Amino acid sequence: MASLLVVTGPPGAGKSTVARLVSQRLESSVLVEGDAFFGFLDQGAIAPWLREADAQNEIVVQAAGAAAGRFALDYDTVYDGVIGPWFAPVFLEATGLAAVHYAVVLPGVEVCVERVLTRRGHGFGDEGATRHMHEEFANGCAALDPRHLLADRSGGADALATEVLGAWLAGDLRLSR
Repeated sequence: MASLLVVTGPPGAGKSTVARLVSQRLESSVLVEGDAFFGFLDQGAIAPWLREADAQNEIVVQAAGAAAGRFALDYDTVYDGVIGPWFAPVFLEATGLAAVHYAVVLPGVEVCVERVLTRRGHGFGDEGATRHMHEEFANGCAALDPRHLLADRSGGADALATEVLGAWLAGDLRLSR
């Protein structure tokens, strides 16, 4: 049976690289890029890391969850995006699934900042927002079961993708309603 893996973390954590590597290792997969759903916002969009964007973000998370959940009915689906622990229940509910698999990639804040400031062609390069979102993830993960948290891994993206894929297939990352 197909299932849904959420690979999340703050900007610069490496979630997109890991999510793509995991998806590429599957026989039949869908890779859902969560940033695309924020890109659908046109006029009046609020920067998602601002407190006044909470209602907007919930709508975007619900739309993304619904789409990812539908794909997961027929394909192994990897969702790459910012779904902090505070939004995981909203996302899970929107998928319509009984459970998702949830992995938080959380290297140190300086690693994230360096990646955000040096990457090319991404469109996001806000150091202050990166630091803020990293802090939000660090605080939000304090109440999260440690098996979902992949912090300070030094083996590189390929090794991390192998670890995430293995944990997903073993059911170790399962997060139920």
